[in-house]
Amino acid sequence: MKSKIAKYATIFLGLLLLAGGLYLVKTTGTSQGILATLPYVCIGIGCGLFGHGMGNVISERAIQNDPDLQKRMDIEKNDERNIMIANKAKGKAFDRMTYIFGALMVSFALMDVDMTAVLLLVFAYLLVHGFSIYYRMKFDKEM
Repeated sequence: MKSKIAKYATIFLGLLLLAGGLYLVKTTGTSQGILATLPYVCIGIGCGLFGHGMGNVISERAIQNDPDLQKRMDIEKNDERNIMIANKAKGKAFDRMTYIFGALMVSFALMDVDMTAVLLLVFAYLLVHGFSIYYRMKFDKEM
């Protein structure tokens, strides 16, 4: 029951953010700073939340009347081979992300992009790699 409420709350929150963003686009004239981007951020997050919530509700209803399909999907989701493939893909993507974001940070710095944006990107980059080191040490101790 709690999961069902959370799915519908996600849909409602998405619609609320979407409507609020569209209202801000129509009512605010020539804004500067954060008010220039806030409506579009609200629209983007609202669309994402609405789509995620509706996808969950639709997929739940699609498999509700077919217990065999539900069982097959659970087996596929929890299959060791599929989990290993997903983890290997994440590892490869992380390796590529390291070089891509490093090049992006250097190119932003060379293009004289606002220092705040470059520092935020560097902070996020270092945060992700800090989490990587933390979990590497944690998993090394466990295994």
